[in-house]
Amino acid sequence: MNRLVHAITAHRTSWMFLVGAVLAAGTLFSIGSGAAGESSPGVGLPESAESSLVADAQQSLPGSDASAALLVFSRSAGDAGADDSSRDILSDSDIAAITEKTSELADLSIDGFVPPPSISDDGTVALVVVPLEAIDEVSEQADRAAEIRTIANADLPSGITALLTGPEGFAVDVAAVFEGADFTLLLTTVIVVAVLLLITYRSPWLWLVPLIVVGLADGLAGIVATRVASLLGIALDASVTGILSVLVFGAGTNYALLLIARYRDELRAVEDRRAAMAKALRGAGPAIIASGSTVVLALLTLAFAQLDGNRALGIACAIGVVIAMIFALFVLPAALVLFGRGLFWPYIPKFGSEGSTERGVWHRLGTMVSKKPVVVAIIGALVLGGLALGVPQIRIGLAQTEKFTAVPEAVVGQNVLADAFSAGSGSPVVIIANDDSAQKVADAAASVDGVVSATPGATDGTITQIDVVLDAAAETPESFAAVTALRDTVHSIDGADAIVGGLDAQTLDVNAAQTADQDLVIPLILALVFLVLVLLLRSFVAPLLLLATVVASFFASLGASWLLFESVFGFPAIDTNVVLFSFLFLVALGVDYNIFLVTRAKEEAVEHGTRVGMIRALSSTGGVITSAGILLAAVFAVLGVLPLITLTQIGIIVCIGVLLDTLLVRTVIVPSLAFIAGEKFWWPARPAHHHAHRKGDRHAHLLVGSSTDGETPPR
Repeated sequence: MNRLVHAITAHRTSWMFLVGAVLAAGTLFSIGSGAAGESSPGVGLPESAESSLVADAQQSLPGSDASAALLVFSRSAGDAGADDSSRDILSDSDIAAITEKTSELADLSIDGFVPPPSISDDGTVALVVVPLEAIDEVSEQADRAAEIRTIANADLPSGITALLTGPEGFAVDVAAVFEGADFTLLLTTVIVVAVLLLITYRSPWLWLVPLIVVGLADGLAGIVATRVASLLGIALDASVTGILSVLVFGAGTNYALLLIARYRDELRAVEDRRAAMAKALRGAGPAIIASGSTVVLALLTLAFAQLDGNRALGIACAIGVVIAMIFALFVLPAALVLFGRGLFWPYIPKFGSEGSTERGVWHRLGTMVSKKPVVVAIIGALVLGGLALGVPQIRIGLAQTEKFTAVPEAVVGQNVLADAFSAGSGSPVVIIANDDSAQKVADAAASVDGVVSATPGATDGTITQIDVVLDAAAETPESFAAVTALRDTVHSIDGADAIVGGLDAQTLDVNAAQTADQDLVIPLILALVFLVLVLLLRSFVAPLLLLATVVASFFASLGASWLLFESVFGFPAIDTNVVLFSFLFLVALGVDYNIFLVTRAKEEAVEHGTRVGMIRALSSTGGVITSAGILLAAVFAVLGVLPLITLTQIGIIVCIGVLLDTLLVRTVIVPSLAFIAGEKFWWPARPAHHHAHRKGDRHAHLLVGSSTDGETPPR
């Protein structure tokens, strides 16, 4: 270890790490990620899910290579809030003009024919279904959709508007949300990180070093993660790569802040900057490795998830954090020692100047908390508990039409369609049954409450597809209840081998898989984090207390965020994967800050005892951890730049949680618990020798007085 640290910081060898990083980056950038292009999030259900079985069975039916664009024609349809009363009845000339569009669109149809429009019972809306060849390439799909919209809206009677919705419309609009997403997120993240680093260091050039190093790590992380995921048969969509970039910047910058803060302190005690960096690396390195390893292990628990999207996020982000750690431990120190103390100008840490362990606002705060630790702990618990009161009121599950912060055309069209026709007509349920039982299954399905019609359709001579229209809007509790009832009904028909799929069934299966993933992954995360803390601290008491504070912080942030979602943003619910992802990031990253604090406290306790050691640790790490927390919170808030509610919700929950961890939990609650527990905080380990304890106790009495709320000083 000492040889490696010496090689990273020595004059003759430090440049090798920089050259190696540049060469590795150049090689990987020249190879590229191998990704075909940006893609929107997929469903990712396991093959055993019933809706997946239906989709597989449909591949053998005629028209399996087809998609469909639904064009909704109406007056006032461009108004997202339009209802039946605000739309005029279509005249005969209007309907004739819309019918003419079917011949103009025929060239784009998969079979060269577009059926005539269907007119709603009230005569206000016309629906044109355009059969299309299925296309996987997002750009080609977008070009075709643009052409359809142009043709459909050209030379229409005054006041008539055509909206593209259905499978094709939603696919294109979701893809449009992620078009250029990586660049938008990267640019915004870089600006936020640059501004906060500039404010933190108040130096015209120091901030450039960590920003360049972390930016290089982010670029490499995207390439390596995409390559590794591809080898595992997993595709990374734009939402995963966006979160990956945010996490690498957030974690990488946190590690940089911790190392630079320790380096600044050591420059005051050590005259040679390379020796100071070596000492800083030995001090901060274990904390960075421990915290980074905790995050990586927590992320890798997602490899056991059922949903492909969860597995993709876990694998990609774990790779990203590993690369961030490597650059923080090997590249950043070598880059910093290239420059002299003037890199910190105008606040240059002079050799022999006073450090921050026995002065400053954090020292005063730690001293105040140590005087009344029980009172502080109770107040902190009440604050977290009060914020968590909103958790039982949370609603889970967003419909496809509710996932955008800006309402796209496909959503407006779907709403108009649901008002004018049967609410479920835009997304029919699909039943696959044996050919000789198809009619029996259709009759049974038609008798289920909530079903408008059940019609046998395409067949390959062995199986038949039955299209079922519900009277409930897609992805609502009513439609889910109807799908569940349909499954119960058709499964009981002997010899039919009937299975139920379609959008509502798929969403129902996704919700079930997400719940199963949460039930599996969350306990795994807690167990792994606890194990890492036990191995790091050689203690059982401290890990239990730290884990409890992080979990409490998560529920507090979830409750506080729901109040914002409901009262300020008007979100109808939290998306199904938001709770799991937010828990993952908050627990893993929240433990990060506790590791930074408590490992330093254990180090200080060897010389000064637990009470004074915690005060000194808070004094020395308070500023850097607070800066890191604010920066990480701001970086995750950047996810809100995309008009997708799921990412916005994750960003806000993590942002609030990190701020709570940084400003409340780590600042006052954890120190207060350590003061209450005393030397038992480290049980069964003993970080200090007996004489060191007594020395620390005497120092503690000088700092906080003889009154310790009746607690006998440890001996």
